Amino acid sequence: MAGETLVTVIGNLTTDPELRFTPSGAAVANFTVASTPRTFDRESGAWRDGEAMFLRCSLWRQYAENVAESLGRGARVVVQGRLRQRSYDTKEGEKRTVTELDVDEIGPALRYATAKVTRLSRAAGGEATSSWTPEPAVSGSPPF
Repeated sequence: MAGETLVTVIGNLTTDPELRFTPSGAAVANFTVASTPRTFDRESGAWRDGEAMFLRCSLWRQYAENVAESLGRGARVVVQGRLRQRSYDTKEGEKRTVTELDVDEIGPALRYATAKVTRLSRAAGGEATSSWTPEPAVSGSPPF
């Protein structure tokens, strides 16, 4: 959507994604990504960690279930989404403002790891199943 702030963050999950369900049955996963910038100090010849940023993230429905099943605490991830800022009042009456990320895409960062992707297929009722069987190619039709 126009005017939204899109960001990409690379960092580590601080805990396993928390999967819960709304009263209507929609899945939502919440997790925090910690991202720490590193700079090289030429004088000492060592890397120095900067100030860590902790960004609360959320995603919905089947995507939430896939992430909760696939990623865990400590996993290095690449997350892209839309920044959202919201304000609320605490029980003590204090006004608080938080910045969160509505996740559009997430995946494991593969610089220091490998991953095996299992594609999900859609069943007749719209639910994803974990076994994927490619459809047979129809002769004479283009491959796309």
